[in-house]
Amino acid sequence: MGDPQSPVAGTDGSGPTTGQDRTAGASARTATVTTDSRPPDEHGLGGGGALPRRRAFGAERAFQGLTLTAGLTVLAIIVAIAGFLIAKAVPALGANTANFFTFNGWFPNDAQPRFGIGALAFGTVLSSALALLLAVPVSLGIALYLSHYAPRRLGNALGFLIDLLAAVPSVVFGLWGRDILSGPVRDFSGWLHAHVGWLPFFAGDGPYGSSMLLAALVLAIMVLPIITSLSREVFRQTPQANQEAALALGATKWEMIRTTVLPYGKPGVIAAVMLGLGRALGETIALAMTLGITFTISADLITNGGNTIAANIANAFGEANDVGRGALIASGLVLFAITLLVNIAARAIIHRRREFRETAA
Repeated sequence: MGDPQSPVAGTDGSGPTTGQDRTAGASARTATVTTDSRPPDEHGLGGGGALPRRRAFGAERAFQGLTLTAGLTVLAIIVAIAGFLIAKAVPALGANTANFFTFNGWFPNDAQPRFGIGALAFGTVLSSALALLLAVPVSLGIALYLSHYAPRRLGNALGFLIDLLAAVPSVVFGLWGRDILSGPVRDFSGWLHAHVGWLPFFAGDGPYGSSMLLAALVLAIMVLPIITSLSREVFRQTPQANQEAALALGATKWEMIRTTVLPYGKPGVIAAVMLGLGRALGETIALAMTLGITFTISADLITNGGNTIAANIANAFGEANDVGRGALIASGLVLFAITLLVNIAARAIIHRRREFRETAA
């Protein structure tokens, strides 16, 4: 073995160097590296020195500002809409000679204006709730079939056709309900009264046709594609490992769906149902064409009559005077509040489920 102090030719051709010289040179280089290893911001570099700080963080700050502006704009629009409705409704409410919340009539154009929101709010909630009662079981059944039972090609084709229903204009549904569906509903209403007329929902003895039942059926068909599409996508997101584990333990396909797919998709289904409810609450033209306009609070679903806030606005706005338009805007303010409360309740229900928040994150 050679002596570590023995002279060795230098790599730069300047002559022999000793081990001590090499150690001193390494120490000097280490000191130089240590001296030069300054923080990235002293070099003007960001992101580990990959990009200049201005380029690395400028776009991120711009995007953050853009998203903040968008969120504040949405909030400002909601506040502006509420402010507009309140400002236009206050004069009409001041001129009203009846109780706005309990009076069932609608006479805002009279010399002594009298109008109330009770019957309209009742009809709005009743028609929407009945539509969901009819649409949700069918929608969930279709969504489960498309996501777990149908062959892929057939499921995609049927899903596309169902999605097309959401693109059909409301006036088309209204015309179809008034001219095509009203006849079968009339006959079915007579059958219901004859066989289960002891129930208050079917106690009316006619005339039948333009009833709350017809309006609810049309609404159910209108909200069905929304609930179906969202529920189908939620069911498809169920982890495959959970489904395979249930099947490996001996569960049937339905038991697997009941124990893994439905619990996992519950928050998404709730969101889909609430979105469909929002569509039903605000529907205008279809209900204006299928309801026999009356201002009564009744549980009867088969006798002609019923009304909703949106349908009343569509029917009465053209003939309304200044007070009448203010009264309609006041009813729109109530519908705005109902819709806002429904959405807040939906978000509260969803955020109570920790697994949904973790999945969304």
